[in-house]
Amino acid sequence: MFNTAMKMNEQDFPHLSVMSNEIGEMLRPKEGGTYLDATLGFGGHTLELLKRTNFKSRIICIDADPEAIAWSKKYISQYCSNIEYINRNFSEIDEILDELNIKKLDGVVADLGLSSYQLESSGRGFSFQKDEFLDMRMGKKTLITAFNIINNSSEDELIEIFKNYGEERFAGRIAADIVKIRGLNEIRNTAQLVSLVKVSIPKKFHPKKIHPATKVFQALRIAVNNELNNLRDFIDKSVLLLNQHSRIAIISFHSLEDRIVKYRYRS
Repeated sequence: MFNTAMKMNEQDFPHLSVMSNEIGEMLRPKEGGTYLDATLGFGGHTLELLKRTNFKSRIICIDADPEAIAWSKKYISQYCSNIEYINRNFSEIDEILDELNIKKLDGVVADLGLSSYQLESSGRGFSFQKDEFLDMRMGKKTLITAFNIINNSSEDELIEIFKNYGEERFAGRIAADIVKIRGLNEIRNTAQLVSLVKVSIPKKFHPKKIHPATKVFQALRIAVNNELNNLRDFIDKSVLLLNQHSRIAIISFHSLEDRIVKYRYRS
């Protein structure tokens, strides 16, 4: 139940969800419904759904990041007890709902972007603007790290990752330089990788609107967390778990995600 004596202060949030109002408009949640926030983060979309249902709906909250789960459980539970917190990947949605004995959902939301906290404060090497260990795991249950990929993958494997997941034009040059450098010293930190990428891409081809290492970092994060395959599984399973006249709302941030979402929606 909602504690009416408490007021939500957005300044308390380490990250504010984008398009929360639009998500609420699209899903049109109703009192008594059961909804899934497949990428809980710091709870912005969950709170939007709760507010629109007068805190009289049930929300299943999934996140692969245990830190996000811990923070949201501590903070959002002040306002509502009708929440289930699940520290797993959203691709496991069918198993999760089966364990909770939930047959159908009245709406699903997924925000595929990184939070500002993950980029700036998690210490997991997501940002090319900080010097951190090349981890890039959303959660500790994932065994492989970006360090493993950079230092153990073959040159051909690196090219495939940078091309397929980053759409990086200079994937071949970057991969070749990585193999050359790691033959002398392992590449452990983000600053080392950023420096290497900036040299590998000819100066005149450095993009004007994004950092030169953006696509390489995106590719590594996707590979480490198996993001695209998990997204496909999540959408396919979610459709089968929706009640009639219910909706899935997905916020995507780059073309690879966007194509998967649109293709799955069409089919």
